[in-house]
Amino acid sequence: MATSEATWAYRDRHTDGFGRTYFRRFGDCIVSSIGFGTYLDDPTDAVDESYHDSIVRALDSGINVVDTAINYRHQRSERVVGRALDAADIDRDAVVITTKGGFVPFDGERPDDPGEYIREEYVEPGIVDPDDLVRGMHSLVPAFVDDQLDRSLSNLGIETIDCYYVHNPEFQLDERSRESVYDDLEATFVRLEERAATGDLRHYGVATWDAFRVTPDDPNHLSLPEVVSRARAAARTAGNDATHFRAVQLPFNVVMADAFTVAAHDGPDGPQSALRFAREAGLDVFVSAPLAQGRLADEIPTDVAERLDGETPAAKALTFARSGPGVTCALVGMRRSEHVVANVDSGRADAMGADAFDATFE
Repeated sequence: MATSEATWAYRDRHTDGFGRTYFRRFGDCIVSSIGFGTYLDDPTDAVDESYHDSIVRALDSGINVVDTAINYRHQRSERVVGRALDAADIDRDAVVITTKGGFVPFDGERPDDPGEYIREEYVEPGIVDPDDLVRGMHSLVPAFVDDQLDRSLSNLGIETIDCYYVHNPEFQLDERSRESVYDDLEATFVRLEERAATGDLRHYGVATWDAFRVTPDDPNHLSLPEVVSRARAAARTAGNDATHFRAVQLPFNVVMADAFTVAAHDGPDGPQSALRFAREAGLDVFVSAPLAQGRLADEIPTDVAERLDGETPAAKALTFARSGPGVTCALVGMRRSEHVVANVDSGRADAMGADAFDATFE
């Protein structure tokens, strides 16, 4: 797993030339504020090879956060991350590896009959009950997440996952009440607390798309304060002194800034945005889609661009995402080596200060 000593040594080797706050604290570790995302593209050998080379280059260039999920590219993304870790000229404990479980993954490619695959691989062995699957493809029950964690450890070829996310729990709201989703989360958090105690993971969290950035009356809303409360209860049930719940992941970018602008969560002094609540609760925030899945690569709003350092629209968009209050790391896909070079270069710009960031919303 990532360690304080190794990540700080990595930072010392790579800090020259980067912006002042490029490296940031994550627990007792320190991580790059740009991370490598592995969500997009086809499940092919050619894409695997391209991802492999790009991850190795990123790790050698000043990026020591790699984010993936078991369902990304039908488990291929996790497996290529594992191979790249072995190939890179860097110690495993200098890299923060994060992954996710919740969506039922296929194995290498989409099967001809997905329903039959899920039945044979997961239902018949008793890993998950059909009633626990929402839309036949997503589950939060402890036994399923437990199984997915084991598979992720095997795919990645590592002994400990640095942060394991429960993936898009709001998906359950299609068929279940909020209260039942919170109950399922708490039960799964208990199991993750137990796995943390045995060393299979160091931290855990929740990765979302809608849940934490929409208003409470939205059907996809989940309360971040309630999720944190359930994690603390889970730690007590598991007999741990403190919860291992450490991070949230959510989208945040120039055109999708709801995590900063929407006061959707009850704080001690009234409603708060997800970013503000997370910061005050001591949670790390890893933001996804900082380039809006490519839409900001070529152009960002002029009034925002004028306030940001960076040579290109993509660089400016990354700087904006890294400047959000409480943001630890912005995760961006970079399948090709030229993407790695460009994104590493964007880290040489300083993030915006709080006043400058706030001014972009005036």
